[in-house]
Amino acid sequence: MKTTFFLIILLAITSCTPKSTQNQELIQQIKSNEYFAFTKKKALEIVKTGFNAGDGYGEVWIRDYNTFIELSSEVFNADVLKENLLVFFKMQGGDGNIIDGFIPKEKVSGHGYDYIYSDLEPRYAGHKNTVETDQESSLIQAVYKYVQVTGDKAILDKKVGDKTVAERLEWAMDFLMNNRYNKKYGLLWGATTADWGDVQPEHDWGVYITKNTHYAIDIYDNAMFLIALDNLMELLPKTKNKWLQIRNQVAENTRKYLWDEANQKFIPHIYLDGSPFPADFNENEIYYHGGTAVAIEAGLLSKEEIEISLEKMVANVKASGAGSIGLTMYPPYPKGFYKNKGMYPYGYQNGGDWTWFGGRMIQQLIKYGFVEEAYQQMQPMVKRVKDNDGFFEWYTVENKPKGSGTFRGSAGVLYKAILMFEELEDK
Repeated sequence: MKTTFFLIILLAITSCTPKSTQNQELIQQIKSNEYFAFTKKKALEIVKTGFNAGDGYGEVWIRDYNTFIELSSEVFNADVLKENLLVFFKMQGGDGNIIDGFIPKEKVSGHGYDYIYSDLEPRYAGHKNTVETDQESSLIQAVYKYVQVTGDKAILDKKVGDKTVAERLEWAMDFLMNNRYNKKYGLLWGATTADWGDVQPEHDWGVYITKNTHYAIDIYDNAMFLIALDNLMELLPKTKNKWLQIRNQVAENTRKYLWDEANQKFIPHIYLDGSPFPADFNENEIYYHGGTAVAIEAGLLSKEEIEISLEKMVANVKASGAGSIGLTMYPPYPKGFYKNKGMYPYGYQNGGDWTWFGGRMIQQLIKYGFVEEAYQQMQPMVKRVKDNDGFFEWYTVENKPKGSGTFRGSAGVLYKAILMFEELEDK
C-alpha cells in the first residue's frame, strides 16, 4: 500500500514539474547542437557566392530565390536583393505571367529552353516551365520577404516600364485568375506533376505543356497561391476588397475538393481531362509530403490535422527507408509512369528526399508548437549537411546526396528553421 502511495506521488511530481525542465533541456540542446552551428556557418558561406539555384544551375530561379532571399539578406545589401527581384518584373509577360528564371544572355545554351527576351531587361534571357503554376506566387512571396527583412516598402512604388511593382504584383495574380483558374472547382490548375515538381509524365523532359498534357488541380499550386494572396494583401492593404473573397473561396474549395477527410490527407490530383496513368492505378494511395507542408503554411490544416500529417510522414520515412521527412512522397509512382528517365521510383521528384521542402515542414512544426518533434525531425537534415559538407539538392532513400552540392534553397530553409529554434529561448 505504501509502495503504491509513493508511486502515485512520484508520478504526480514528474507529471507536474518537467515541462519547464524539458523546455530548458531542449534550449540547451539547441544551443550546443554541433550540426546547427555547422549548418548556419555553411549556409552563409554558400549564399555569398551568388543567386543561382545551385552549382548545377546557371539560372536564378524565383521558386528557389523565394526560399533563400532571407538568408541572402544576411550577406548582401538591399539593393542587390532588389535588383534580382526587379529582373523578374522587367521580364514579365504581356499577360502578366512570371518567368521561372533568368540567365545572362552570353551563357544561354541550346539545351532545350525556348528562351524569353524583354526590351526592359537586355542583359538576360528568361525561361518558364509551363507545366507548373507557382512562379507568380513565388515572386509575390519573395517580394514580401524582401520587404520584411529590409523594410524597403519603396520597392512597391518602383516603376518598371509603364507599371509600378505594386501594379505588376496584382497583374501576376490576374494572370493566374485569367489563365490558370478553373471555374468549376474554383481552384488553380496546371499540368500533372509529382507533388510540387515541374516534370509532367508525358514527355522525355517534361517541363513544357504539350498536346499530350493532362491538366490537373493539386494542393501545392493552390497553397502557394493562398500564401501569395495573404502576402499581397498585407503589402497592399487597398487590394483586400478584390482579393480577400477570392482567397477565402480558394481556401474553402481546397478543403472541399482536395482534402480527403476519411484518410486525413490531400488527394494527389483532380483531373480535368483524364489521367495520364493506367485506369487501375490508385493514385490516392500516394501521400504528398511537400504539398502538405506548404498547405500547413497556408493555414489549411488544424493543429490536430498537422499532428496526424507528421505521424503519416514519419511512418512513410520508416516504410521507405528514407533519411528524413523531406521525402517527396510515399509510395512513389511506379517505374515507367514518367517518360523522364530521372523520375524512376525514389528518383528526383518521384520520391527523392528534398530538404528544400522538409525544412519548410520543420518551420511549420515550430510555428504550431510541435517544437520537440521539429527538433527530432530536423536532426537528419542538418547531420547530412556536415556529413556531406554541403547542401545537396536531394537524397536517395539510402541517404546518398544527389544533384547540386550548393543548393541554396536547402540552405535557406534550414537556416530559417535554426533561427526559429534559437528564437524560442526569448519566448
